[in-house]
This record gives sequence, C-alpha cells and structure tokens, in this order.
Amino acid sequence: MKALVKGRGKLRGHIGVLRERLSSTHIASFDLQRRACSSINEIDQEHITRFDGKKQVVDSVCRILEGGPWGTSLENALLKYNESTQSDLLISVLRKLKDVNLAINYFKWAGSKTDQPHCPEAYNSLLMVMARSKNFDRIEQVFEEMNLAGFGPSNTACIELIVSCVKNHKLKEAYDIIQLMRKFKFRPAFSAYTTLIGALSNVNEPDLILALFHQMQELGYEVHVHLFTTVIRVFARSGRVNSALALLDEMRSNYVDGDIVLYNVCIDCFGKAGKVDMAWKFFHEMKVHGIVPDDVTYTSMIGVLCKANKLNDAIDLFNEMILIKKVPCAYAYNTMIMGYGMAGRFDEAFQLLEKQKSKGSIPSVVAYNCILTCLGKKGKLDDALTLFEDMKKDASPNLSTYNILIDNLCKSGKLDIALKIRDSMKEAGLYPNILTVNIMIDRLCKSQQLDAAYEIFENLDRNCAPTDYTYCSLIEGLGRHNRVDDAYKLYGRMLEAGVTPNAVVYTSLIRNFFKLGRTEDGHKIYKEMIRGGIVPDLTLLNTYMDCVFKAGETEKGRALFEEIKSHGVVPDARSYSILIHGLIKAGFARETYKLYNAMKKQGCVMDTLAYNTVIDGFCKSGNVNKAYQLLEEMKVKGYPPTVVTYGSVIDGLAKIDRLDEAYMLFEEAKTLGVQLNVVVYSSLVDGFGKVGRIDEAYLIMEELMQKGLTPNVYTWNCMLDALVKAEEIDEALVCFNSMKDLKCIPNAITYSIIINGLCKVRKFNKAFVFWQEMQKHGLQPNVVTYTTMICGLARAGNVLEANRLFERFKKSGGVPDSACYNTMIEGLSVANRAMEAYMLFEDTRLKGCYVYPNTCVVLMDSLHKAECLEQAAIVGAILKETAKAQHASSSM
Repeated sequence: MKALVKGRGKLRGHIGVLRERLSSTHIASFDLQRRACSSINEIDQEHITRFDGKKQVVDSVCRILEGGPWGTSLENALLKYNESTQSDLLISVLRKLKDVNLAINYFKWAGSKTDQPHCPEAYNSLLMVMARSKNFDRIEQVFEEMNLAGFGPSNTACIELIVSCVKNHKLKEAYDIIQLMRKFKFRPAFSAYTTLIGALSNVNEPDLILALFHQMQELGYEVHVHLFTTVIRVFARSGRVNSALALLDEMRSNYVDGDIVLYNVCIDCFGKAGKVDMAWKFFHEMKVHGIVPDDVTYTSMIGVLCKANKLNDAIDLFNEMILIKKVPCAYAYNTMIMGYGMAGRFDEAFQLLEKQKSKGSIPSVVAYNCILTCLGKKGKLDDALTLFEDMKKDASPNLSTYNILIDNLCKSGKLDIALKIRDSMKEAGLYPNILTVNIMIDRLCKSQQLDAAYEIFENLDRNCAPTDYTYCSLIEGLGRHNRVDDAYKLYGRMLEAGVTPNAVVYTSLIRNFFKLGRTEDGHKIYKEMIRGGIVPDLTLLNTYMDCVFKAGETEKGRALFEEIKSHGVVPDARSYSILIHGLIKAGFARETYKLYNAMKKQGCVMDTLAYNTVIDGFCKSGNVNKAYQLLEEMKVKGYPPTVVTYGSVIDGLAKIDRLDEAYMLFEEAKTLGVQLNVVVYSSLVDGFGKVGRIDEAYLIMEELMQKGLTPNVYTWNCMLDALVKAEEIDEALVCFNSMKDLKCIPNAITYSIIINGLCKVRKFNKAFVFWQEMQKHGLQPNVVTYTTMICGLARAGNVLEANRLFERFKKSGGVPDSACYNTMIEGLSVANRAMEAYMLFEDTRLKGCYVYPNTCVVLMDSLHKAECLEQAAIVGAILKETAKAQHASSSM
C-alpha cells in the first residue's frame, strides 16, 4: 500500500512536470503564432504599400503621357520612372491607355530603355489598346514585330480585335486582320472565326464566309454542325444553291451529322430559292435519319409549298401535322391561311379560322393580317373591310392591320376611306406612326395623286416627324411627274429640318433634272451632294453617268466612270454597259473591245444588258464575228438572247453584205419565239435593198405587215432607196403612195430619195413638184437634196429656178460642192448668160472647188458667142493648165 501511494506520488510528480512542460510549450506556441501573425501582417502591409506605390507610378506615367504631345519634354518626364520601366509597369500602363498612337509611342520608348525585348503580354496589351480605340492602322507593324520575336497574339487579344470590329460594323477590317494573322503564320482563335462568320452572315457575304470557313479547316479546327448550318444558310439565301449543296456533301464526308436546325434551315432556304423538290427531299430525309419534324419544320415546308402554288400538297402536309400534334401550332395555321388567301380560296381560309377556334386556339391578329394582305392583293377591298370589322371579336387590330388596310386603299385610289381608317386608329388606342404616313405618301405618289400626298405631308403631326423615306417618296413622285422645282424646294426643306438626304434622293433629283434637259441643275445637285459629305453609291453614280452620256457630254461621262473608282467603288456590269453604250452613240464604238477586256479582267458578271451592249458595240465597230461569238456565249451561260441581241447582230451582218447569215439568224430568232420588231425587219429590208435583191426586200416587207407590225418611216426609206438605186422609179412612186396611205408621214430623207431618183431618170419637172410638196410640209432639204434639185433644174434648162435655189441654198448656210458649181456654170452658159457663168467660175476657183474640163469648154463657147474674148482666153489658159497637170499626173 505504501508502495502504491509512493507510486501515485511519483505519478503526480510526473504529471506536474508534464503540465509545466505543456504549459511552457503552449505559451511558446502561442508566442510563435503571435509572431507569425505579426510577420504576415507586416508582409501584407508591405504588399499593400508596394501595390499603392505601383498604382501611383502607373497613374503618374499615364498623367505624363496624357499631359501633352509626345516630345523631348515628355520623354524627360518619363525618365523619372525609368528604373521602374519593367514589363509589369508597361503592361499596367497599356491597360489604362485609350489612345493607340500614345500607347505605341510609349511602347517604343520603353523598349529603347532596356536591352530586353518586350514580352508577349506587353504586345497583347498593345493589341487590346487597338481594339479599345478601334484604330488598326499600325497593326501590321505590330504583327511583324511579334512574328520576329517568335510569338503570336493570345486568343483573348485575337478575339477582342475581331469583336471590336464587329461591334463597330467594320467587318472588312476584321476579315483583313485575320488575313494578316495568317500572313504572319499566326493561328487566329476559334471564337474569332465564328464571331466574324456570324456577323458576315447577317450582311450576306458568302464568299468571305467560305474563305474563313476553309481557313478554319486548314488550321485543324473541328467544324461543328452549327457552323455548317450558318454557312449553308448564307449560300442558300443568296440563291447559290450549288455551293450550299457542295457544303452539305462536304459535311457528310466529314461524318458530321445534321440536326433538326440544319434541316429546318435547308427546307426554308432552298424553298425560298425556288428549289421546292430539294426542300421536299430534306423533309423526307430527316425522317429517314430518325429526326422528328417540329412545328418549325412543318410551318416552313407548308410555306414553301404555298408559295410554289402547290396548295394541295400543303393541305396534305398540314393535315398530317394536325394528326400528329396534339397542340395546334398557331404559326402553321397562319401560314396555311396565307396559302389559301394567296390562291384566292377565301372561303377555305375562313373555314380554317373557325377550325382553329374549335381546337381551342384563338386566331391571332397575324392570321387576320394574312387574309387582309391577300384580299388587298386580289383587289377585294370590300371583303377586307368586312373582315376588318369581324376580326375585332377575336383579336384587336394592331398597327400592322391598319397599315395593311391603308396601303391597299391608297393603292386603289380610295383615299377618303383610307383617311377614315387612319382617324379610327385613335379610337382603338393606336396612333398613326411614320410608317403609316410613309405608306400613304408613297402609294399616293405612285398612283399619281401628288396633291393628296403633299397635303398629308403638310398636315403631319408634330409628334410624327418625317423621315428620309417620307421626303424621298415625295421628291421622287414630284420629279417623276416633271415637278422638279417642287421636288427641289422639298429637298431644301429636308435640309432645313436637319434630315440628311440619302443617295436615293440625290439620284432622283439628278435623273429628273436631266430628263427635262436641265443639265446644269443636275450637275449642281451632284456637287451639292459631294460638298455635303454624302458618299454616292454605285446606283447613283451609274444613273448620273447615264444621264451625262444621254445629254451628249461624252468626255464628262468618261471622267465619271473613272470617278467611280476614286470613291472606292468597283464598277459593275451596268457601269460598263452605260459607258460602252454612251461611247457607241458618240461614235466611239471601236473602244468596245478594250472595255470588254477590262470587264473580263475585273471579273464582272455579264448580264443580258451587258451582253447586248457589248454585242451592239462590236457590230457597230465592224467586229461582227466577235459579236456572233458572244451571242453563242450568252446561250451557253443561260442568258437567252433578246430581240435587241438578234437585232444588233442581224443589222451588223446586213451592213457588211453577209445577208444569208443575217437571214438564218432571223429565222432562228423566230423559231425560238423571240418577238421581232420593226427595227430588225428594217435592217433586212435595207441590207437586201442595197445589194439589189429587191424581191427579197419586198418579201421581208410583206412578212412584216402580215405579223401585224407597221413599217416606220425608216423602213419605207430603205425600200424606196433600194428601188431608186435599181432605177425602178415608177415602183418607188407606188411605194411612196402606199406609205402615205398607211398614214406614215414622209420625212426630208424620203423626199430626197424620190427627188434624187426622178432626177436620175431626167424627170426634172416631176422632181420639182416633189420639191415644192416638201417645202409645203415645212421639211428642210439637206445638202444632197439641194444639190440634186439644183443640178436637175439646170440640166432641164430651168436655169432661173436653179439659180434662185442655188442662192437660197448659200444664204441658208449651205456649202455647194464641185458638182453643184459645175452644173450651175454649164446651165448658165447654155442659157446664154455667159458673164454670170464666168463670175460663178471665178467664185468656184476661189472656194477651192474643182472645175471640170467639159465645164470649161461649155463656158468658153458661151463667152465667145457673147464676144467676151478676154474672159474666154482666161478660161482657155486654165483649161490648158488643167490638161498639162492631168498629163503629167498620168505620165508619173
């Protein structure tokens, strides 16, 4: 027991010692912990102090940079922080800067103060400054430096650059930035590509999208179905169906499975492009692949079938959907109702409305708007107004409802009812917006009710300010009806109201001023536009150039074509067509070949107008073979030749006497169902007539009239000229009388042909009768007619009348030729008016005209008879000189 107590005592002693040790250890541990916390606090405090110091340095550097222009004083101020110019400071400063030029200057200065190259993060920070400031002028230089340093932009920097461009609608710049990255062998970020492709799809740039898409594949990015869908949608909507199908094939070859979104897009886009069979194929294909069509699928397919006039197929599909879907789809009903309306089957449209109600689905205002639209298109306005009242039981008419009604009422000229409908909007708690006003003004202008449109404009509510579209509709309407001064005044009011005129307004003013022959005013409008900082679009420039050429200002037209390029716009096929046509009219058809080559080099897509213009130019410049080649090219490329095409080539062939080829082309055009006009027939009449193939010319003329066409004065003149050249003057006179019987009024050329023909067969008196008839009708003879008639009268011995006509011709500004002078000299000589003949002889020589030897002989005889020996000797001497000159010339 004592031992036990003694043991317990020892144990208590050990426990006491242990307690003391534990106590001292706990105190030491607590002390250590306290000192550790104190140390951490000191470190945190040090970090905070350092952070505050760094922030102050960054703020100080930024203040210095933003304090003034870059220069020596600014650099000296920065030297204070030279020791701190490490990468982290540079990056921190760049993250705060917004001016890219300032950032680049600081970036270069910082680099010059250290032997170390900038780190990747510094370059990426500089790129971020460019993204924030939207200034990419020096990005290529930065990329080049990064390339030399052996690294590229980070994914974040790359994405920010593209996003910045997209947000500011600088899509071409975004595309160029990606191409620059590719140039320097960088790898643009996946999201940069997808962001830009998405933005480009909204502005319909299929070629740029495809280029980016292929680049992604080259870089090894995995292209998913959603991206394929986006690209396919763009190509299909652009009508480039083959390209869209090629992408689908590519997608399948890459083992990418299509989803319901892809199929819906294909059905919608291919259907809208008119490829109904293709849309059907996709509809059935998705079922085969186990994809169940949804409401969007059915609605899209039904809409495609309705627009393709396959209403029965649409009805079958709609009924199939109704059986499958427990809950009716309002959009499908609306589409089907629209289909019935477009087909004019309004009873069935109304029945479907009732069916929709019975299914527990209340027809929406959209469904009613669909029927109202169709009723308006069919001109059933009374039914539309009745439906408008009935629809109020199910759906409240919205702003679109009123606008549809007002639009159709204005189109049909029912302005009073349209105004009542407009006023009733207020009772329904709606107010006419500017769209309502624009519809009314536009439709009234197009239906030639300009005063009514102007009145609506003048009575506009203050809360409904006119837009550029309002002004544009009214200016165009006034201009089209030759009220250009009113249009110009409205343009002035537009400027005063602070509404910026768009290119359409300027196009309208320029076109209508030129149309009325007020070219100076047209030029003035264009100059005002340029001074106002409005950038003309290609439509405006083409219109202006066309007006200038039509006004006969050929060199100005040429200059405008070059100006198109200076505005950063690429001339299109229409630009070239206008230029070529203008030059042809001005007598520069030979330039066609050069311009055609320029079109091909530029890659212009030729349309029918372009082909016709170039073909006409080749024909008029004598290059008919090239024109023929282009005619064949048109057929191959799917552009059916028109009457203009055939007319140009037929006329070109006829003018170079290739009449059999011209006639074959003539027959080809008829076989193809081309409606040939009088111009084409006239070309053949002229061609056959000039080579003396009178019978064939007559047959063409006969066929022309059998087709119900009326020969014009040019056609008759071609026929008359052919008969006169064949010396069938009696037949020509019969033809002349037929011309008048058919109410075709002869012109000065017609009379000239007849007078020339009669004089040829020495029927001078009859020719003089036609001359007098011509004068009676107020027609002015040309030089050939005067000369022919003067010569005819002189040869007939009617020298008095010939001389009177000769003097009258000279007084009217006419310049007689050698034949005319010689005929008058001979006529006066034969009429024993020797001295008058001699005076005319001297006048002829002074004018530099050649006096025939025979004329000299006749004059000498007349002078001898009149005993004017001195004058006779002069004429004789001149005759000898002429004979010597002719002998010397023949000897050589």
